[in-house]
Amino acid sequence: MSEQAVAPRRRQQHTGQPRRIPSQQRGRERFEKILAVAAELIESKGSDGLKMSEIVEKAGISFGALYQYFPDKSAIIRTLAERFNEEGRRCVEAELAKVADAAALQGALANIVDEYYAFFRREPVMRDLWHATHTDKLLQQIDAEDMEFHAQAFLAVLVRLWPDRDHGELLAIARLTMQLLAAAVRYAVSLDAAEGAEALVLFKKMQIADIDRLLRE
Repeated sequence: MSEQAVAPRRRQQHTGQPRRIPSQQRGRERFEKILAVAAELIESKGSDGLKMSEIVEKAGISFGALYQYFPDKSAIIRTLAERFNEEGRRCVEAELAKVADAAALQGALANIVDEYYAFFRREPVMRDLWHATHTDKLLQQIDAEDMEFHAQAFLAVLVRLWPDRDHGELLAIARLTMQLLAAAVRYAVSLDAAEGAEALVLFKKMQIADIDRLLRE
C-alpha cells in the first residue's frame, strides 16, 4: 500500500498527542527534525496553514515515518506548545523560588513579565500558537492547564507569605494575577517592540500596586 493511501486513513485519528516518544538516538533525531520543520512552517505560514504533506517534503521523510510519531498535525502543534510552556514554567518557578518577602514578590512578578515578553518576542512560533488559542479548542485546553500551573505556583508563595489569609481569596488573587499577566504580555506582543515595552512598564506598576493593596486590606 502506498504512503498516499495510508495518509488519509491515519488523519482520521485526532488524539492531539504524539503516537510515541522515541528512545533510540536515530528516532529522537527524526522526531526533533519533524518538530523543527513544523516550527519553520508555522513561522512562515501560521499554524492554520501547517500541512503534513509539506512536513514530509521539507523533512525528507515518508508519510509512514511521520505518522509513526504524530497521528495528525494537532499532535505536532500540541507538542510544540507544551515545550514552550515548559520553558515558561521554568522561568516562573525560578523567579518565585527567590521570593522571601512581599517586597521580593513584586520584583519576581516584574521579572516574569519581562522574561515572558522577551520569550515571545524571540519565538514567533509561540506567538502564532498563542494567538491561535482563541479559536483552537486543543490549544485552549493546553493554555488553561498552563495557567492553572502558574496560578498554583503563585498561590504557594502567597500562602507562605500570608498564611492567615483565606485560602480561597488567595487562590482567586493568584489565578487573576496570572490571567492578567498573560493578557498584558499578549497585548504587548501585538504592538511594536518599543510600544510593547512601554505598555508593560505601565502594567507592572498597576498590577503590583493592586496586589499590594489587596493583601494589605
